[in-house]
Amino acid sequence: MINTSKYSIGLGRDIHALVPGRRFMLGGVQLEADFGEDGHSDGDVLCHAVLDAVMGAVGIGDIGELFPPDDPSSKDESSLEMLKLCVYTTLKLSPWRIANIDSVVSCAAPSILPYRKAIQKSLAEALGIQETKIFVKGKSGNGIGDVGQGKAVEAIAVCLMERGGSW
Repeated sequence: MINTSKYSIGLGRDIHALVPGRRFMLGGVQLEADFGEDGHSDGDVLCHAVLDAVMGAVGIGDIGELFPPDDPSSKDESSLEMLKLCVYTTLKLSPWRIANIDSVVSCAAPSILPYRKAIQKSLAEALGIQETKIFVKGKSGNGIGDVGQGKAVEAIAVCLMERGGSW
């Protein structure tokens, strides 16, 4: 069934264990930490959540379909580059435009706030949108579960798409 409405919304979520010896990447920005996301690509949970939110909003698919975890060609690949590829190969030819993206990153450390502007700028450039159309919030997990105990990082993103908007 074809979506003929003026707006569409998508939700993305990703979670990865944190391990020593990996870079901690969020939205294409490397954060200072002695650990990073364990994943097939660079493990950037925020890029993964945003990609799923954007693709879900237009009903195209999800990151697992587009970049299967058993595909050796995406091993250690930049999640930001994966996001760019999806946007430019699918959305540029569609009638949908990103109205806004809102996201939450949950991790015990490091604090997201010092990196927020750089992350928003990086994602906006990758998506080809204004920085004012994307927002990133950080939460600590308050000591609860794997995220709160510093064993994992989680990102949730929501994307509002508008039919016929401009890039």
